Amino acid sequence: QMQLVESGGGLVQAGGSLRLSCAASGRIYPHYAMGWFRQAPGKEREFVATIGWSTGNEYYADSVKGRFTISRDNAKNTVYLQMNLLKPEDTAVYYCATYYGTRGPPQVASAYGYWGQGTQVTVSS
Repeated sequence: QMQLVESGGGLVQAGGSLRLSCAASGRIYPHYAMGWFRQAPGKEREFVATIGWSTGNEYYADSVKGRFTISRDNAKNTVYLQMNLLKPEDTAVYYCATYYGTRGPPQVASAYGYWGQGTQVTVSS
């Protein structure tokens, strides 16, 4: 079984930065990409960013483009999300997940397989 563990969340003031990490462990199945999603209370899970595991190609939601950067370290089986210029509307639980490219486009949560438990990000105004 593959496990994903997120870390790096916390409380930050608007305009600040946080760096999230997601480490994969256990039986690591080859995956096409890894992505970050977020879910605020009472809202649907929302796509944030994805990165091709072998290509390094990045794709972002419009709401975070220019502020967030996704990266990965293949040797460590870890994906990162650098979040700058944070806004109160970025407050959510952030999840990482693995994408295998066979169940739909990478912006859709149902296309992902394994998920982490999430890490809370709170941005105060």
